Amino acid sequence: MERKIVFKGNVVLPDQVLESSYVYCRDGRIVHVGRDNPDPAAPLQEAAIVAPGCVDIHVHGGANADYMDGTGDAVVTVNRAHAWHGTTTLFPTTTTGSREELEAMVSACEAVQADWDPGKGARIAGIHFYGPYFAEDKVGVHAPEGRRDPVREEYEHFLGREIVRIATCAAELPGAAGFYHFAAEHGCFLTCGHSNSSWEEMEAAFRQGVRHVDHFWCAMSSVASLRKRFGTPMRAGMEQFVLATREMSTEVIADGHHLASDLLNFAYRMIGPDRLCLVTDANRALDCPAGEYSFGPEATGTRVFSDGETVRGADGSLASSMHGMDHMIRVMAKATGAPLHDIFAMASLTPARRTGIEDQTGSLEAGKRADILLLSQDLSLERVYIAGQPFDG
Repeated sequence: MERKIVFKGNVVLPDQVLESSYVYCRDGRIVHVGRDNPDPAAPLQEAAIVAPGCVDIHVHGGANADYMDGTGDAVVTVNRAHAWHGTTTLFPTTTTGSREELEAMVSACEAVQADWDPGKGARIAGIHFYGPYFAEDKVGVHAPEGRRDPVREEYEHFLGREIVRIATCAAELPGAAGFYHFAAEHGCFLTCGHSNSSWEEMEAAFRQGVRHVDHFWCAMSSVASLRKRFGTPMRAGMEQFVLATREMSTEVIADGHHLASDLLNFAYRMIGPDRLCLVTDANRALDCPAGEYSFGPEATGTRVFSDGETVRGADGSLASSMHGMDHMIRVMAKATGAPLHDIFAMASLTPARRTGIEDQTGSLEAGKRADILLLSQDLSLERVYIAGQPFDG
């Protein structure tokens, strides 16, 4: 029996908002988008705004679970938590950790991906192999004991797994070139993060296939940090390289705490919605009360502290975020005043394009998955549909 449903509202498309229009879905796929309703007999759901489900390429945890806990239950818990906030596709993201902890995380995600259904929350498009290859002076809140320079046998083992689709390494590390080469050969989207790399090191990384920098202005090189590393004359780094290089993309944590509105507006105006992604970078404190938590694996991760709005390390520094994508969308919209289609492009289509899954998701277009958000006029999330089914998990 066919599953049919029609959504009506102001429909957010890649380049415009189509007012008072319809999205017709059948058997989990979008069949028609337009001003006419091709099947008046199908069940109808109405909202002020009909938008594509979000794609999060950088996410660690939620609902008191972290992907690095390395169990199927933890993975499903996080996926469900983020589905409640409008993320319908995501890339579980590693932290620093031991080889055994990374293996448990990857294996748990593989098992959940293989046995997925919409009731289990956001769909896993792949893993973001993020830690452990960070610069020693840019580890941030990640457990420093789990940081290391690239180990060929280790990264070949993990990057050779079909599920790993995004690969991060600090560009200045010894062995980074080999990491990038192997990751590129295996079709990964290459990124540089937790890095104090210079322009020259970014140029070399770019030649090796790097096309993205993780969480802009966070745990990355600056003119000041490079002066400390190299002395004078002062040097350009990751920020300048991304701004100057059209092929590079980046991401922002628009939780209202990491970056002020002026920086979010600067990123939108100078980088643009086709190169800028919204990410949550959320940890296990999402949807949890204030208190003490572990960032990364429950047993060995860094102890962090939530005040109900932010999560910080013992030294007071921010420790990723505790907000979902719906919050990021509202903050970014208020900070930039950008058109709604640009806001949702940064949360959906741009990350989908960058990771090569835009033929399946990221926008409301015929043939794509029926991953759909219903929102009020003030961008409050009212309902989430995954593969055309209401998410009630």
